[in-house]
Amino acid sequence: MRLLTTVATAVLIATPLVAQQQAPAAEKSAASLSVQKPTRNSPAAKSNYKAIHNSAIVVDTHADTPMRFVDENFDPGTDAGRGHWDLRKVKDGNLGVEFFSIWVEPQTNKGKEIKRALEMIDSVYRVVKAHPKEMSIASGTKDIYALRRGPNKKLAVLMGVEGGHAIDSDLAVLRNYYRLGVRYMTLTWANSTPWAQSSGDLPKTPDPKTGRIPDPGLNDFGRTIVREMNRLGMMVDVSHVSDRTFYHAILVSRAPVIASHSSARAITNVPRNMTDDMLVALARNGGVAMVNFNCGFISGDYNARAKKFADDHPKEMQQYRELRRKYTNKDPGVTYQDLQALEQQFESAVARPPFSALMQHIEHMVKVAGVDHVGIGSDFDGVTCLPQGIDSVADLPKISEALVQRGYTSEQIQKILGGNVLRVFAETEKVSRELQAEDAAPAHDTRKQVQLQAEPKQ
Repeated sequence: MRLLTTVATAVLIATPLVAQQQAPAAEKSAASLSVQKPTRNSPAAKSNYKAIHNSAIVVDTHADTPMRFVDENFDPGTDAGRGHWDLRKVKDGNLGVEFFSIWVEPQTNKGKEIKRALEMIDSVYRVVKAHPKEMSIASGTKDIYALRRGPNKKLAVLMGVEGGHAIDSDLAVLRNYYRLGVRYMTLTWANSTPWAQSSGDLPKTPDPKTGRIPDPGLNDFGRTIVREMNRLGMMVDVSHVSDRTFYHAILVSRAPVIASHSSARAITNVPRNMTDDMLVALARNGGVAMVNFNCGFISGDYNARAKKFADDHPKEMQQYRELRRKYTNKDPGVTYQDLQALEQQFESAVARPPFSALMQHIEHMVKVAGVDHVGIGSDFDGVTCLPQGIDSVADLPKISEALVQRGYTSEQIQKILGGNVLRVFAETEKVSRELQAEDAAPAHDTRKQVQLQAEPKQ
């Protein structure tokens, strides 16, 4: 289980996630939209948001539930418990499209990354086969619209590989993932690959000659991977990457790129979030950034409280570290429920951020990038803390309600809920057809040349 946002992790990973100061809060953006605000909590607004939400194709670009499919043999036809995702909750939230994350923990699975990824992909297919009336694998936008516009709506299921380390620098593996239904790849996770720099392991000390943190970005093989993703019709995902990798990716990619689960750095100053300049560049690229619901990415106040709790409770932190290590190593004596019980204690000790913190990120990103370039990437089942009021996928309508109350139109809300990412997905498919019509041949594997080099001295 990926436990990056528990109170315990605030100290364990020792990154700027909790150490950096919170940036000044951005202004609310609803006023910048030339629309009239309905009266807050009025009956008209309440009924309107339900109609808008239920008529939208709601797309979540990031859920880590396949970890539960594999490690717990979890059946989403049953109650998820404290988990965020099951089929009843999907129906209650009117979720129409889920991109399941194929995330391979890099240390535990070192040397067997591809095997783990294939196990997770297989688990998605097994779950879909077990629930044919509720869900179906989709290969592209045509399938999505067919599944959501028919009389018997089904959940459209797709996958995204989270972290380029899962291809082991092998283009043939990338192509095989595409054949199996993977429709985006996050270029890095918190760890860098030999061909792309992550935001999660940047050096802490600036180069003494340049005064800058060394960030090589993408190397030539990384650029080849981006081009091959364009050719295949696989969306290029820039969540988790370093700033320089981000800019390299949008310069290389012929199709718009996505950030499948990233929030705004101007509000919560963590490297995983996107700066305003990055949001503007993404908009000019035609791409879309999906807001992450993780407490640690939407609230600097939460990060400060979590760090203080961790500093004040070293014994509990050591207990958690040991329990987490055993669970990660598949110790039969430690279960998912054991971890959940301990995390529930942390949650009661450190208050979750308010729902308004999530909405502040959505509105800021709309203000900076424009309403055509913002979406939803929850990180359900990949994080252990969500803002107050968001306990599962069933609570997605609350976002629509809040947007109506803030004066967003039906068209704007439907774009944020899923229309924007479907537009980018369709454009990615179009670019793929164009490249293949140009007779662009598949790129060759050049693993011997992939090692990422440090940034040249200036």
